[in-house]
Amino acid sequence: MKIWYGLFGLVLAFVHCADENRSALIHVGEDGKLVAHADSLGNTIPDFSRAGYMGGGVALPHVPDVIILQPADPLQDDTGRIQAAIDSVSRRSLSQGFRGAVLLRKGTYAVSGSLRLGASGVVLRGEGQGPDGTIINATGTEKRTLIHLGGVLKITEIAGSRQKIAAAYVPWGTMSFAVENGTALHKGDKIIIYRPSTIEWIRDLKMDRIVEREGTKQWQPGSKDLIYERTIMAVHGNRVELDAPVINAMEEKYGGGYIYRYEEEGRINQSGLENLRLVSSYVKGKEDEDEEHAWTGVTVDDAANAWVRNISIVHFARGVDLYDGAIFITVQDCALLKPVSQIRGSRRYPFPVKGQYCLVQRCYSDHARHMAATGACTCGPNVFLDMLAEKPYNDTGPHQRWAAGILFDNLKGGRFHAQDRGNWGTGHGWAGAQQIFWNCETDSICVQKPPTGQNYAIGCTGKLTRGRFPDREPGYVESHGRHVTPRSLYLQQLQDRLGEQAVENVTTAAQRQGTVYDQLQQALNH
Repeated sequence: MKIWYGLFGLVLAFVHCADENRSALIHVGEDGKLVAHADSLGNTIPDFSRAGYMGGGVALPHVPDVIILQPADPLQDDTGRIQAAIDSVSRRSLSQGFRGAVLLRKGTYAVSGSLRLGASGVVLRGEGQGPDGTIINATGTEKRTLIHLGGVLKITEIAGSRQKIAAAYVPWGTMSFAVENGTALHKGDKIIIYRPSTIEWIRDLKMDRIVEREGTKQWQPGSKDLIYERTIMAVHGNRVELDAPVINAMEEKYGGGYIYRYEEEGRINQSGLENLRLVSSYVKGKEDEDEEHAWTGVTVDDAANAWVRNISIVHFARGVDLYDGAIFITVQDCALLKPVSQIRGSRRYPFPVKGQYCLVQRCYSDHARHMAATGACTCGPNVFLDMLAEKPYNDTGPHQRWAAGILFDNLKGGRFHAQDRGNWGTGHGWAGAQQIFWNCETDSICVQKPPTGQNYAIGCTGKLTRGRFPDREPGYVESHGRHVTPRSLYLQQLQDRLGEQAVENVTTAAQRQGTVYDQLQQALNH
């Protein structure tokens, strides 16, 4: 490992290194697959390849149109007409997991309220995200989300199924661990991995001693519990194998960890939004002031195996929000353009993620605040891949209160931070752990090592900084100023698990050739 800190930085072209510059920590071995090296406690960089629709490597489906709408009078409010079409499709029977799509032909549709996709197997589709495509104009001054996708989730712990993880230390990155009683578990069981936030852990992080300012909230025991959804792939005695890795270390001195089986209801599946241009009305000339208009383009919550693709979101304050009930979601080829709001907290977030197993790729933003960000206690794996931000006002990275297990893979534009944010916000403190910046192109970058965790910058460019609190222990920095192979950690992990076809299913030729930034600027920067 090499760590440098200084007032220098390099900006390099995004190309493959001719001499195959490799990370010492994780690299492709002689068999063509990744080899990850553990630290002294057994911690390794996690496998992120299960992020995305259907657990990664599956092409997004094309759902047939069953209702087609044409643009009407430009002065007509189309909210009821479009919602009625969505509701009609929602009442259809499922066929192979789908009900059908509502197609909005090219033109402009005025929507004064909100639209909701609340059933499985329903798609709302347009005929293009450009100015000559399908435009939904969010009219009026009501601050709202224009399109909601999701159900109403209820998760119930199965009585008597909770048991303790039987290890004094479970490292991050592991795909298996021992439990007290393996005979009570079976392949295919859906489990929660529960990591408590004890007073001992919070004290060692010093998050009960954040320097106070107005509105600062000290971390409280039980307020930062981590709840990971996993599926058991195999049981060997008392040892269980998982579909995705442990993301946060579990230590006996901090309360260890538990698993329990659960049942869920109310989460929708196999629904999506595609090929639309969403435009919010606002007061012209007040682009940095007006806040009385449609606020968020799309929210996804309480949904699984859903997608948002080819959506341009114009003049909103937020783009696509993935809430904590969102799982196995893909957001791709989307853009937040010319946002309108004050330039301060909770605004101009293009693609914030709070869910699990989410993939946000080939997305673009201009004049935003946080190109890629997470909420409090976001539980990975989550991946941001091949994204471009132009003229961002703020940094990229975990935003608040211990997000765990996020990969920022080949992102470009602005500052990148994984650090102790102290009393920013209402006391964000340690924003995240197991945050990996991989081959990112930045203006500046900072990674700090939180107690009980680690953050990584591998193959990244830009000036290295020490962050808001320079006395914090630096994180893992390697090959600074020079990209490493493989180009994409996520795509290599996906190929290792499922093969080359899986990578082709979810990528473009530009991604595979390493020219994706040119594609983003041409296709999304309207």
